Amino acid sequence: MADGDGKAGKHASKDTFDRRATAEMEANLVKTDQWTLRQKLALTARMLAREGHGNALAGQITARGPEAGTMWTARFGLGLDEIRACDFLLVDGDLKVLQGEGMANPSNRFHLWIYQARADVHCVVHTHPPYVSALSMIGVPLKAAHMDTAMFYEDCAFLDYWPGPPIGDEEGDLISTALGGKNSILLANHGQLAATATVEEAAMRSLYIEYAARLQLMAQAAGTIQEIDPKRGQEAHDYRLKPQPLNASFHYYARKVLRDEPDCLEE
Repeated sequence: MADGDGKAGKHASKDTFDRRATAEMEANLVKTDQWTLRQKLALTARMLAREGHGNALAGQITARGPEAGTMWTARFGLGLDEIRACDFLLVDGDLKVLQGEGMANPSNRFHLWIYQARADVHCVVHTHPPYVSALSMIGVPLKAAHMDTAMFYEDCAFLDYWPGPPIGDEEGDLISTALGGKNSILLANHGQLAATATVEEAAMRSLYIEYAARLQLMAQAAGTIQEIDPKRGQEAHDYRLKPQPLNASFHYYARKVLRDEPDCLEE
């Protein structure tokens, strides 16, 4: 019998256990389809606020809109801890409001560039949490070297130049180009951004990158971070991003929000 590396031994193939675990997770873990798109966006805002991502009006959460060149974005003037599902506006490619009342955050323009460049992206979350912000200030990329942060292994870009407040097209071009085909990016002197196919993944990436940054700063202060084996790193990356546990994790944070803040679901 072969082990996970194909070597003779007493261990069953890890792929066997992986397939079994995936099937069992699909059958048993909670789903997130009871919430609408805008409700998921509002839940994301509230859970990020609870986990230290709120900083007055900073941070944006958007989703691709129903028509080409449109997106959903929270009306400007609200903190993450205030956003409800009904606060999301549908805007066009120039941030003009098509549905809802209020104005879009002018800093959301660069999200449109990401949606235009990446057909696979349907949600973008950008925040300035403290550990990510601290890491962004010292000019080093995020280093995924722990099992709990493996979702970022070879999947977190780094923009080493800060172009100033992202209210113009220059920033959109710069950030979307630096992101490339990855799903997360650390922005120098700025913060973090997750660009993914689902709201759930964008939310979890945004929560875990703050944890990853905290671990990295702690490890760097104590010594030299050890590299992880590329094969194991990619394996852990893929496992951490399985949709079933990812969605169940989103559900966990959503339950914490809804115990105290059910008003966020109001549409």
